[in-house]
Amino acid sequence: MASAVSKRFTAFLENITLTPKQLASGKDSRERVVRVLNGRYWESQSKTQHSKFIGSWGKYTRVRPPRDVDVLFKLPHSVYHRFERRTGNRQSQLLQEVKRVLAATFTTTSIKGDGPVVNVPFTSYNVELIPVFSLSSGQYWICMTDRGGYYKSADYDAESKLVQASNDDTKNNTRQLIRMIKRWQAYCSVPIKSFWIELVAIDFLNGWAHSDKSSVYYDWMVRDFLKHLEGKADSTVYAPGTYEAMDLGDAWLSKARMARRRAEKACDNEAKYPIAAGEEWQKIFGTDIPKSV
Repeated sequence: MASAVSKRFTAFLENITLTPKQLASGKDSRERVVRVLNGRYWESQSKTQHSKFIGSWGKYTRVRPPRDVDVLFKLPHSVYHRFERRTGNRQSQLLQEVKRVLAATFTTTSIKGDGPVVNVPFTSYNVELIPVFSLSSGQYWICMTDRGGYYKSADYDAESKLVQASNDDTKNNTRQLIRMIKRWQAYCSVPIKSFWIELVAIDFLNGWAHSDKSSVYYDWMVRDFLKHLEGKADSTVYAPGTYEAMDLGDAWLSKARMARRRAEKACDNEAKYPIAAGEEWQKIFGTDIPKSV
């Protein structure tokens, strides 16, 4: 049974890993956008300077099929001061300027600007660009366009470090669990944010007895995580670094409960009825996880 579980989940994780071509395409999409912005704001032709991957690309929790590529781009402080001299919703105006700069080059794309993101669609990926101003604390100001416009602090480095520290402690199980649960999120259309999944996964593994065990335990890991997630309905999680409180709500609860019940059935069947177990896993994750091994 043990080796069958390991084979099943190893194959699953391979199936949701981006291909070399997909990785190269995501890198190229970032570089095309960043080069344009560096030319406009920094008088530079660099494809990467003043930018970095954030979100799943920055935390190495990306999954296949490909999602958006999240890219942070640091604007000069002179841009902040220039917009501070304006009236009205300065943050919206700033995003619209960035949008126009990109639209002048990517004329065949439909670029949208909606705080704090400027969305640049490409054939393979959408680049979710977040223009920021760096702060002396190591955090960033991002543009929020609601309530008349304001700047909100974000700490992308703290987010990445939290995932990395947990992943080191669990021998890579943190990232693997996040990636698997994100596949459930997509396959079952679960209305829960990926950022929340990351924070709840780290919280779960921090107290799970088998957190540093091998893939032999991945069936239990998924089952026990889903049970842990159920208990988080209507609770609060906090963003690393800024400690912004985020209410998890319960819109996702019924789907988490259903997935947990299916995971329990799958775990019970793994020993004697592995195909029946595979059928239950596929109800959670789709055909990326094999029915038989």
